[in-house]
Amino acid sequence: MDNEFLKSLVKDLADEYTTIAADGKSSAEFSGTIDSGSYILNAALSGSIYGGVPNNKITAFAGETATGKTYFVLGVVSQFLKSNPDGGVIYFDTESAVTNDMLTDRNIDPIRVIKSEPDTIQKFRHNTILMIDKYLEQDEKERKPIMFVLDSLGQLSSTKEIEDTAEGSETRDMTKAQILKATFRVLNLKLSKANVPMLICNHTYDVVGSYYPTKEMSGGSGLKYSASTIAFLSKKKERDGTEVVGNIIKVKMQKSRLSRENREVEVLLDYNKGLHRYYGLIDLGVKYDIFKKIANRIEHDGKKIYAKTMYDNPEEYFTSDVMNELEIAAEKEFQYGFFEEDVEEIGEEDSGL
Repeated sequence: MDNEFLKSLVKDLADEYTTIAADGKSSAEFSGTIDSGSYILNAALSGSIYGGVPNNKITAFAGETATGKTYFVLGVVSQFLKSNPDGGVIYFDTESAVTNDMLTDRNIDPIRVIKSEPDTIQKFRHNTILMIDKYLEQDEKERKPIMFVLDSLGQLSSTKEIEDTAEGSETRDMTKAQILKATFRVLNLKLSKANVPMLICNHTYDVVGSYYPTKEMSGGSGLKYSASTIAFLSKKKERDGTEVVGNIIKVKMQKSRLSRENREVEVLLDYNKGLHRYYGLIDLGVKYDIFKKIANRIEHDGKKIYAKTMYDNPEEYFTSDVMNELEIAAEKEFQYGFFEEDVEEIGEEDSGL
């Protein structure tokens, strides 16, 4: 077909969101990532230890209570604001849990954050759409980077639920899932058009009657369809001697459009320091023969070291050469369509051959 005819169709439509695909103006185009604060989590989310969450999509962190969902999100917010000195964040806090002290502790300047506490899905939808529309009204060159956060979806009620509760009715609102689905249908496209990311915390529950233990995300199918990335979180305690100093969070990629689904990694969420940037890289290195595990120690360059020692002194052990090897391993482990010959070619490029 003559390309001139296609161009004339686009011109006649005069719609800024209808373009020739080769022009790369589609809102579906990948526009980059935001560092999560953890190298191994970045790899699971995007296929690169230097990647992270998608920069213009919906990303959901789902798990039981106290699995670190808010800490994950605050870590991404901190990195986003650090990378965008003129950027801002709109934080929908439905649990009234995020204080200014929490923001400051994560190196987040509260003056760069708008906090909103919607009590219904409808109010959240109205406020978000209003803000995105106002953002799109600005000249594209004048727009400053922004990010939306919803913490958490599971705590949002519908208007009907609140009205029924006020009247003393215990009838379940059967329309809630449909309202959520409609909300995310609208938001997904608007966020992509505006090139704005949204992070969502959500709860999980055990599926009753399943053949084997299964977790499901609350809120119906709306978020499952609309989110570009969904990570399920579970935890176990991390101890220093007898003292509990944090949680080891297992992250399973339930859905991902940037990396392989069902991959699992473990990250360390320290109570005082937040996400450990290097934790989890040793397991990746052992799997791809960058490190060797001998009994309870790690061997590298002829030295046998405890993993804790390596994580406590990352600059000494995770050198630029080691990080280059780990990046190749991450691409092989987490990216779609990455094969042995690709690894060999990258290795030759890195070695200057």
